[in-house]
Amino acid sequence: MRFSKIISASVFALGLATTAQAQDANKLITILTAPEPQTQLMAMVLTMNAMAAGAEAEVLLCGPAGDLALQDAPESATAGQPPRDASPQGLMQMMMANQGLKVQVCAIYLPGRGEDASVLVDGVTAAAPDAMGAAIVAPGTTVMSF
Repeated sequence: MRFSKIISASVFALGLATTAQAQDANKLITILTAPEPQTQLMAMVLTMNAMAAGAEAEVLLCGPAGDLALQDAPESATAGQPPRDASPQGLMQMMMANQGLKVQVCAIYLPGRGEDASVLVDGVTAAAPDAMGAAIVAPGTTVMSF
């Protein structure tokens, strides 16, 4: 009887561990630095599709791609791209609003521009390097970089 309780407890614990691994296995961090609108849009499309497939995603925008997060973004970030006339910034904002996508700019992006967070689209924040570093190396995380 005692042996069967130990087996039952072990099977239960194994089930919990498997569930925890499955929950941790679907994390995606998209790091986007590319200046080209087509590359920026494709990064957003792939992130959107990963979220549709169950991934918990976040986006880190650095360098020229940080401009996607600006309220006064350049035309390259807001102009529609073929084939569906979607823009990189528009798709990013749609995912933020509808799917809870977390978007951050690199910690040095705003100081490099001589600006503060008031220039960013609502909901976009500056990344904390320690937190982002930990998220990148967390078990079960996939990193896409463009």
